[in-house]
Amino acid sequence: MLTKRTIKDILAKHAMFFLACAVSLLVIFIFGGLFFKSSTILKNKPLAELLFSVDWHPSRGNFGFAPFIMGTIWVTVVAIFLAVPASLLTAIFLAEYAHKKIRGVIKPVLDLLAGISPVIFGVFGILVIVPFVGNGLKPFCEKFLGFIPFFRSDNFTGYSVLSAGIVLAIMIFPTMAQVAEEVVNSVPQETRESSLALGATKWETIKYVVVKKAGAGIIAAIILGLSRAFGETIAVLMVVGNVIKVPHSLFDAAYTLPALIANNYGEMMSIPLYDSALLLAALILLAVTVFFNIGAWFILLRIEKSYV
Repeated sequence: MLTKRTIKDILAKHAMFFLACAVSLLVIFIFGGLFFKSSTILKNKPLAELLFSVDWHPSRGNFGFAPFIMGTIWVTVVAIFLAVPASLLTAIFLAEYAHKKIRGVIKPVLDLLAGISPVIFGVFGILVIVPFVGNGLKPFCEKFLGFIPFFRSDNFTGYSVLSAGIVLAIMIFPTMAQVAEEVVNSVPQETRESSLALGATKWETIKYVVVKKAGAGIIAAIILGLSRAFGETIAVLMVVGNVIKVPHSLFDAAYTLPALIANNYGEMMSIPLYDSALLLAALILLAVTVFFNIGAWFILLRIEKSYV
């Protein structure tokens, strides 16, 4: 016989199941909506032409995404290159070396940094990072590394790939450090003790045992940071320069896919295929972000199973 409490329990179970399914299906609905809206340009233009052409003139019907894709890749790679060593070393310090009091101070600061609005980082980038890159790093690189085209730019204003990469690295650093620290902490203490008992130093134990054991989880932390970096909008938009060209130097201005959508969606929609092109850019971003997040999820799942 069903009692009032049993009925409530059944209703709660089915309600939670429905909500879980709704959240899971939301990504599919977003994918479907973006694909449907971007199908117009896919019917009129070959996908290869859209992805690899550098000709972006919507008024002429040319929608080459290559400058935006390359700009996004450049900024993301710079951010990951700067953020990964800092976040990994911070995670190791917090998990292996830091006193409880120091850890109690640093971890809330990381939480605070992770929660700051992106526009604040963008303003910080304009006020601090752009002048620093323009007045400090650029002259230094031209003097000592000017023979390398990678560090040279003829038309430089401070708003560049490097500025955007530094701002983005600061933004993704807390998330990567927190995840990496949790993964390092999940390595069994017995593993450390066994290594120390064999005569290894603390650093050798961390380098050859702990980091190796936590390697998959550290990669997952990097992938999570990468997925956020790839889709970041407002902070990058404010410091990257927003010039439609394929960058060839750290000091070149660039234009990213998120900035393209944020700057142009809702404007000049009278141009044929323009709306569909911007939604295709959103679809590309969503596909890449979902891919990286699923990859990170599988890696973390593998780690959890290995410790069961």
